[in-house]
Amino acid sequence: MIVAPKQVFSFYFESVCNYFVICTMATDIPQCSCCTNPVSSPSVYQTLSEMDFERGIWSAAMDGDLERVKSLTQKGTDSNLRDSTGYTALTPGGATPLHRSAYCGHLDVVRLLLQHRADPMLCDDDGSSPLHKAAERSHEEVCLLLMECCAALCSQANNRLLLPFQLAPQGDLQELLKPPHTLRLQTCRETMT
Repeated sequence: MIVAPKQVFSFYFESVCNYFVICTMATDIPQCSCCTNPVSSPSVYQTLSEMDFERGIWSAAMDGDLERVKSLTQKGTDSNLRDSTGYTALTPGGATPLHRSAYCGHLDVVRLLLQHRADPMLCDDDGSSPLHKAAERSHEEVCLLLMECCAALCSQANNRLLLPFQLAPQGDLQELLKPPHTLRLQTCRETMT
């Protein structure tokens, strides 16, 4: 026999760029009539979209999990696969693994994705390229790698008509990103070797 549900609070951790946030959620869990144990002990509640994101290449790229990204790409996961869920607040929907790793500054993951033909010109739903994402978070090495791979990124405006240099904090990075930049440009293949 099951008695009326009792409200309990469960705690879970949410990972965002290697920071953990403690979240609480109130749940009504039915209690067994013969003891104080819950009838079932649910762990974390996630939608199918959330589970798809967590198990997919986007989460691995965002977390900087190089081995998992490598494994997924070797198994044939498209490195240009767009996140249609808009699951995190980091980037809107339409973000690719390259957007996620560039935003979080994971240089090795960005390099690996470029080696697996990730397209640095693809934009998310806000019209932002991976260079926009790296610039707004001041990830200079990621910006340099993306510019070496595709110089045109410096001149690509997002939906708010902002160029990557306009998202960078004032200083050396902002100057470096101003189009046209004068670095010796190489093709992606030359950069990766």
